[in-house]
Amino acid sequence: MSQGVEFNRLMLEMRSMQMEAMARAKPVTATPEPGAPSFSDMLGQAVNKVNDTQQVANQMATAFEMGQSGVDLADVMIASQKASVSFQAMTQVRNKLVQAYQDIMQMPV
Repeated sequence: MSQGVEFNRLMLEMRSMQMEAMARAKPVTATPEPGAPSFSDMLGQAVNKVNDTQQVANQMATAFEMGQSGVDLADVMIASQKASVSFQAMTQVRNKLVQAYQDIMQMPV
């Protein structure tokens, strides 16, 4: 019989804690700071930066292939590697965003 009393007391405590938590809970709304860029703006800027890096690498490679003076092979290779690394990083960010979206969509409502 003491287990039944303990269970009832525990349930009453849990309910009272739940009521307190519900009374204190206020809806959390994300209010962006004034002048702060949105997530989509930041993501778009990052994609544009990766694109610019790739274009610079392609222009340097073309200039080196054409034999223009002042374009060194080492600079072309460095620009190419920067473009490659930035593209791989962007791909990983995209993969994480897609995974997060899929996780959220699979959550029970």
